[in-house]
Amino acid sequence: MRHRYLKNVSTLTMKKDRCRGCGKCLEVCPHNVFAMSNNKSFIIHKDNCIECGACVKNCPFEALEVTPGVGCAAAIIKGWLTGTEPSCDCSGNTGGSCC
Repeated sequence: MRHRYLKNVSTLTMKKDRCRGCGKCLEVCPHNVFAMSNNKSFIIHKDNCIECGACVKNCPFEALEVTPGVGCAAAIIKGWLTGTEPSCDCSGNTGGSCC
């Protein structure tokens, strides 16, 4: 079975100035989201991020942020599982779906 990834929905962000190149994020990421270059980690495959939070919990320099289980990715997956239209409520108070 092939994994189905969603484009441009991950909440993962990196504060490049905080990265010290320890490589912990590369070690713990189950989907090869990160790579190393010039002794710094960087996000190479953001769309592969499943927002598990392993990288954030293991980064000793607080260079990474992700909100596990929220946002458009969670809404789309919930929609697939329940057969409903996804709504991540990122459209503001308009009541519409932006997913």
